[in-house]
Amino acid sequence: MSRIGNKVIVLPAGVELTNNDNVVTLKGPKGELTREFSKDIEIRVEGTEVTLHRPNDSKEMKTIHGTTRALLNNMVVGVSEGFKKELEMRGVGYRAQLQGSKLVLSVGKSHPDEVEAPEGITFELPNPTTIVISGISKEAVGQTAAYVRSLRAPEPYKGKGIRYVGEFVRRKEGKTGK
Repeated sequence: MSRIGNKVIVLPAGVELTNNDNVVTLKGPKGELTREFSKDIEIRVEGTEVTLHRPNDSKEMKTIHGTTRALLNNMVVGVSEGFKKELEMRGVGYRAQLQGSKLVLSVGKSHPDEVEAPEGITFELPNPTTIVISGISKEAVGQTAAYVRSLRAPEPYKGKGIRYVGEFVRRKEGKTGK
């Protein structure tokens, strides 16, 4: 039994779900998301509860069942609350600026890195060394945050770079000089 796949998804107030031959569209206060799911999984909507059912107990069906439920739940959370990731920059002279919807990063290179905000993603800068990436799609928010982090990943000797807030970077000892 797929424990995750069998959980019921409860639709919050203000969220509408329409299922058109396993093409699910969710409308909520934050926006609208559409995704096509496998034809093998049956999606049933009863009032404010959504349940997913699989045709058999094969290993493939169990994995698709759990994955479909997790993706659908992330869509419900996205259109009702939204997602956000916070990044922090550590290093002398490392800072970020906003130019319209474009994020401009100064991270110790000979040129500034520019990141254009994908559709549905917004950048916020509470201070010059903190970046908040938010949107309704968990996948797009995570992918954008990973890309921004990859422009200058934290290095293990001094800890300089862009990291997630709360991320632990294991430090290495430098040369001993013997």
